[in-house]
Amino acid sequence: MVRLKDRYLLVNIVYTDLPPGQKGSVPDVLLYNQPTIGELRPQTILKGIRSQVNALFGDCGSGSVERSLQVKYLSTATSTFILRISRAHYRLVWAALTFMDRLPLKDGRPCIFRVVRVSGTIRKVEEEAIRRAKLLVLAAKDEMAGKASPSDALNALFRGGKDSARNLALVNDDHDDAEMDEGEVSDG
Repeated sequence: MVRLKDRYLLVNIVYTDLPPGQKGSVPDVLLYNQPTIGELRPQTILKGIRSQVNALFGDCGSGSVERSLQVKYLSTATSTFILRISRAHYRLVWAALTFMDRLPLKDGRPCIFRVVRVSGTIRKVEEEAIRRAKLLVLAAKDEMAGKASPSDALNALFRGGKDSARNLALVNDDHDDAEMDEGEVSDG
């Protein structure tokens, strides 16, 4: 018996339209990573992705992702979702997400669907989602306190590497060494 192999994609929704009048009161990090409001459901995401795959790759592409495409997790609070797709066809879905420029709703907001992580297990994708949510909170706190400039916080989020969380933590002097995980190495 052959085991079906899947890939899990962690996708962030980054909004490109900034509401007027909100620029001064909210950190830049939170302006682009706003909660998703409206009627966004897993079914509407799937419908939007399938229509985009059909537009890009035709019936062959649409048929290849039809059975295995599934939304495993959707958080409207963090504008994050996890997709499951077969290993052979995850690049088709990734390409479709890259070309999507609006939420798949009636009068959907302009946005970017950013694939943050691709993994063979859902556990690693969930860990990355938690890590990025913590990083977002730290970046917003640092920007509000004036310890980091808006460009530093946005660069740390968009780089997305493992060093970005550590670099942001080094900027924030309030963290003590007692809160470090067992696997972390202290610089000082």
